[in-house]
Amino acid sequence: MRKHPVLFGLLILVGIFLGFFLLTYTLSSLGGDGFDLPGRDKIGVVEVKGVIMESRPIVDQLIKFKKNRRVRGIVLRIDSPGGGVAPAQEIYEEVGKIKREKKVVASIESVGASGGYYIACAADRIVANPGTITGSIGVITEFVNVEQLLQKIGLKSFVIKSGKHKDIMSPTREPTEEDKKILQEVIDNIHNQFIDAVADGRKLDREKIVEIADGRIFSGQQARDLGLVDSLGNFQDAVALAAQLAGIEGEPSIVYAEKKKPSLLDFFIQEAISRVSDELKKKEFTFGYLYVPPKF
Repeated sequence: MRKHPVLFGLLILVGIFLGFFLLTYTLSSLGGDGFDLPGRDKIGVVEVKGVIMESRPIVDQLIKFKKNRRVRGIVLRIDSPGGGVAPAQEIYEEVGKIKREKKVVASIESVGASGGYYIACAADRIVANPGTITGSIGVITEFVNVEQLLQKIGLKSFVIKSGKHKDIMSPTREPTEEDKKILQEVIDNIHNQFIDAVADGRKLDREKIVEIADGRIFSGQQARDLGLVDSLGNFQDAVALAAQLAGIEGEPSIVYAEKKKPSLLDFFIQEAISRVSDELKKKEFTFGYLYVPPKF
């Protein structure tokens, strides 16, 4: 090796690099599983943005912070008009489990309505801006009927079904009165689940919630006066509140959940799946905790 000093030097550098990489990887892995790394106590931030169509990414982030001993509290940063019923309920349930061990504060940005507000109700406290749009406690489903359009262009739909209500929301036929009654009963049942979740999460009288659970929206200031929100403030106020509730002295360190970085192949596959999914969603029906904002 002494005859080849350049090669010898390169081997040393490679060895140092590999050692540093292995050490960093080991420490980060241990830290993610609950090993206490040096540093201040932390507040974990989980972002809930856009229409909520799936729960797993958010639930996974919540569980990761739950396992990390250095994360003493969690802030749910919500900017969502809601979305699917089941995803909102799954996130709500997971927040409820985490509350038994760590403090959770919901921070509503521009919009935290319908399913977005549903999730916020699971937190220990809710902080919103005075002009935040929230509330919209209700359930909605809709579909398009194209029967007359098909008749005009000479097309006819044929359906073979096992029961008279199997195509209850078919776009190619007018719903019967019995169909509408069945759908209304489902909507009412899910709506009552929403009311129960708000009453339980906010520790408010159920009848008080029933009076305002007609889908109407509120500003953050109105929501606070009604008891739907605890206090007015921004994201930093929510972080400070979470730190106070968690008993953290001094300014906490803020840590955001790591998001998986997809490979190039994953990107193209996900893009293709997303496009197909979007087209299918245009043709299907779903029940949603969703607020549809007006266009300006």
